[in-house]
Amino acid sequence: MNRKRERYKRLIKIGAAVILLFMLTGIFGYVWYKYYSDVIVLPFYRRGNWVLIAIYCMLTTLFFRVYGGFRIGYLKSTDMLYSQFLSMIFVNVVTFFLISLIGRHFMDSTPVVVMTAVDLGVIALWTAASNKMFLLIYPPRKLIILYGSHQAADIVIKMSERVDKYMICESINFSENPEVIREQILKYEGVIICDIPAEERNDYLKFCFENSIRVYITPKISDIIVRGAEDIRLFDSPLILCRNCGLDVEQRIIKRTFDIIFSLIALVPALPIMLIMALLIKLYDGGPVLYKQKRLTIDYREFDVYKFRSMVVDAEKKSGPVLASDDDPRITPVGKFLRKVRLDELPQLFNILKGDMSVVGPRPERPELTAEYKKQMPEFDYRLKVKAGLTGYAQVTGVYDTTPYDKLKMDLMYIENYSIKLDIQIIIMTLKIMLFPKKSNAETEGALLQTRDEKNNDDE
Repeated sequence: MNRKRERYKRLIKIGAAVILLFMLTGIFGYVWYKYYSDVIVLPFYRRGNWVLIAIYCMLTTLFFRVYGGFRIGYLKSTDMLYSQFLSMIFVNVVTFFLISLIGRHFMDSTPVVVMTAVDLGVIALWTAASNKMFLLIYPPRKLIILYGSHQAADIVIKMSERVDKYMICESINFSENPEVIREQILKYEGVIICDIPAEERNDYLKFCFENSIRVYITPKISDIIVRGAEDIRLFDSPLILCRNCGLDVEQRIIKRTFDIIFSLIALVPALPIMLIMALLIKLYDGGPVLYKQKRLTIDYREFDVYKFRSMVVDAEKKSGPVLASDDDPRITPVGKFLRKVRLDELPQLFNILKGDMSVVGPRPERPELTAEYKKQMPEFDYRLKVKAGLTGYAQVTGVYDTTPYDKLKMDLMYIENYSIKLDIQIIIMTLKIMLFPKKSNAETEGALLQTRDEKNNDDE
């Protein structure tokens, strides 16, 4: 690929996003002036109308950024449409209530409904056109994979699902002659480095840096810890400080305050839903509504997690503690629905109020399964540096068949990059997953963790 063209990639994405925002904001401006501005109790002057239109533009930008609606060339077209449609519906619902608040009564919703339909049509056309244009300008990168174990096969399979982005043309084992490997790397636009020893990996990383060749690396646990480190200087010597203590005192106070406020607010709409779910479970087989189970949270502390029962009574009497799969015969029809939309977890709002859990964090595991995981992954305990969560980074980017090791990496990424902003992003992404559940790893895009490296994520 022409490297000069790469310099303009971000500019092209911003330009396309601005065009979409201009069209959507223009549609709202037309609807506002034609149907609402003159019928509210105290009509705005010119600047008041402009402020309201600007607020609509900012709301649209916010939701699109959180859900990845502007990420041309990064997400699949279907995922982009899901994100954009969901964002647009949320924005227009919020806007309708805002208009009604300004008008001091519920205004006619018909113009907003029609506007939403038009918005969705514009978005569909924009997505198709922008993705086609982007693919013409930036065809799939030709890559070589440098591997050290069978784990590389999983990466190849997943990247092969995105033929619009990646074209893996060759693979080579790191045990080959280094000169041969360097010659092969120079033939391609990028290299995937997967599970090779640290010394060799550093050598090839420096070689690629010297030759301006893009590198994709499957991270080790130590890489994730270092990425969350702080840059400091000792006089004129640069140092990287890994605090390795989870969240500091200020972060814990802020997170606990957020957890209490969020769970209290969430219980207001959740309680009627929980009553309906409880009734359905009881009517199906007459068994208990809630299921209580020992789980682990921060500092290896055990607690009882509450869930709506989604399996038959005494499901583990014969099998013992095992993970459930999508097609597990022990899951009841009601439980299958609850799991699909994640409603079986709602009783954990009470766990959050008690202080056993947080809204966002690594999902709590059973002590027996944790002991089994530790046999293969001694680092599995690292997740317990923070409270277990109702939802988490691994839950909004992974699926049921995501490997425990990959989930561990995602949980550590969250811990090392924690912020309230990230928590809010994960909560909003959870709403999307509830409405559009993922079924397999082929559908996983991992488009969320936009922290200090956010400006580089769009260039993948």
